[in-house]
Amino acid sequence: MPPILNAQSVSKTFGATPLFRNISITVQDGDRIGLIGPNGAGKSTLLAVLASQIDPDSGELAVRKRARTAYVPQDSRFAPGLSVRQVLQQALASAQVPESERNGRLHEVTGRAGFASLDAEAAALSGGWRKRLAIAQALVSSPEVMLLDEPTNHLDLAGIEWLEGLVCNAPFATVTVSHDRYFLENTATEIIELNRIFADGLLRVKGNFSRFLEEKQAYLESQTRQQESLRNRVKTEIDWLRRGPKARTTKSKARIDTAKELIGQLGAIDARTTVNTASIDFAASQRKTKRLVEFEDVTCALPDGRQLFSGLNFILSAGIKVGLVGPNGSGKTTFLRLLRGELPPATGTVRRADALRLVYFSQMRELDENLTLRRALAPEGDSVSYQGRLVHVASWASRFLFTGEQLNQPVKNLSGGERARVLIAKLMLEPADVLLLDEPTNDLDIPTLEILEENLLDFPGALVLVTHDRYLLDRVANTVLGLDGLGHIGQFADCPQWEAWLQEQEQANQPSNLSDKSSRRPNGSEAAAGTPVSGKKKLSYLETREFATIEQRVEVSDSRLAAARDQVGHPSIASNATALQAALAELDAAQQENDTLYARWAELTEKAG
Repeated sequence: MPPILNAQSVSKTFGATPLFRNISITVQDGDRIGLIGPNGAGKSTLLAVLASQIDPDSGELAVRKRARTAYVPQDSRFAPGLSVRQVLQQALASAQVPESERNGRLHEVTGRAGFASLDAEAAALSGGWRKRLAIAQALVSSPEVMLLDEPTNHLDLAGIEWLEGLVCNAPFATVTVSHDRYFLENTATEIIELNRIFADGLLRVKGNFSRFLEEKQAYLESQTRQQESLRNRVKTEIDWLRRGPKARTTKSKARIDTAKELIGQLGAIDARTTVNTASIDFAASQRKTKRLVEFEDVTCALPDGRQLFSGLNFILSAGIKVGLVGPNGSGKTTFLRLLRGELPPATGTVRRADALRLVYFSQMRELDENLTLRRALAPEGDSVSYQGRLVHVASWASRFLFTGEQLNQPVKNLSGGERARVLIAKLMLEPADVLLLDEPTNDLDIPTLEILEENLLDFPGALVLVTHDRYLLDRVANTVLGLDGLGHIGQFADCPQWEAWLQEQEQANQPSNLSDKSSRRPNGSEAAAGTPVSGKKKLSYLETREFATIEQRVEVSDSRLAAARDQVGHPSIASNATALQAALAELDAAQQENDTLYARWAELTEKAG
């Protein structure tokens, strides 16, 4: 069967800037492709070309006859006044789904997406739920291929888990632009990086993200060896040319031509493989005060009276790096407003150190779009003051991968990742006691994310980080404040502890939820909305994640238990009372862990079955 999509030798240029040239990509049935690359490489543009939203400057796109393509852009917007139901009904009509099938398909899709009400106004939904609606809008057409542009932006962790399950179990092919490394690891069966450092403009590797990193490293090492070999040959030829060869003979002319060709090849490779990365270095205020912000029995509530959390006792001190997590709408951004002093606590006390300097990165990315890049970076002249010295705006811009030609362009022409870099550049000029970062990773490419991680780890002040990037949380946060959206907050060592707590909250509420559903069941509305009415237990999303890794954990536990038994039986241990006591304690701990894991494995297997 021919490919669903077949793009051959496509090129696209905006203004004087070529995004990509002569790129060829095919999408077959069952493909789950992760599309990555640095900001400005043209990932979103290439996705739009595959979706037939824009035409390439050259090359052509072939679409399999009668194949349906669904496209979910980065920004999910809906017309004011339309309900969730109306948005999906319009999508069903546009897809020419038969009238007799529309109602059933609508309820099936919204049930899978988790919508509690179909009458809510689409434009008034949170960013995460608008993203879910955009994906549901694409799903109702039953596409052969779905093209997703940064779909994890604005989704909370539960939403990302839902999307991972959707992509992994989809009957259709997917091409996903994403910088979420865990999402790519869990969903992709093939990775394509769009990047000019590769000879063909891209590198395509079968396998997950880890496999891609291995293959990319091998490719770059091979390219480096080739480059060094070519460099040595060019040096030899240049030395020969400097000796003044006689160009009259045919042999000499041929060698001169060869030398020029080699020099040209090396120049092209050097130009292609020169990689610039953003330079990020947040400035700390060097404050010596240990306690920066102290929460004492704090309750936070919205103006409508809804309580987000209560009884919070927490000290924010220098060096602490807090990951603030919770479902969409649970109050993470409101918590940052409370911390900044924009919102008073309903009860309790928030004490801040004198002359506390808070630097805030908003997820709204507020920039005056009418400003030029020059004025956005340096509002008061042609220089900025960084760490006590003046830096020219052109040099400052180059640290964030902006060219001199871009300085006079308006901010509105910048991509999402470029806007994020502008805001980071502005923040770096402000010495901070506390960094408050609200979804800083949206639209940043993977190399910039890695640099951001390193600098956040080195930042000596306090950090409060709101992000759904699980990799960033795991690497940077040394404590987690978790909200459940039901008025509770807890402090945890890491995200898995918070997820286990969420699971306990879910199980604690299960009896009342079941009784509520039972009392409503006779009218049939729950079944019609796609809610399961069977009494059989199913795995929650947290249990599904646990189930996916438990077999591997059991194998590790088996190895630990076997090693502990060998240790106890070893002659040198058996004859040493102190060592034997320690070995027996390890054996007991290993046996208990092993028994617990096997019991949990059996429990999850039964629920999943």
